[in-house]
Amino acid sequence: MNGIILLETFGVLVCWAALAHVIWKWGPGLRRRSVQCPEKQRPAQVVADQREAEFNCLRVVGVSDCSLVGNLPCSKGCMTQL
Repeated sequence: MNGIILLETFGVLVCWAALAHVIWKWGPGLRRRSVQCPEKQRPAQVVADQREAEFNCLRVVGVSDCSLVGNLPCSKGCMTQL
């Protein structure tokens, strides 16, 4: 009987750990993304800031870093591609 209770407790802890990992990996926060920059027509690596706009819906509210540097930054154009 004690073995079954320990097994059930372990199963619940594994489920909680898996749920926490999913929320941490795909939830709100800063995420590195790969997009096609519309101004320079080249692929770019950006760090997108995702926030929860509505229930169960993430929206990109800003781009904090873009791999393309120069006189024409692509942060606003890249945000439309996300």
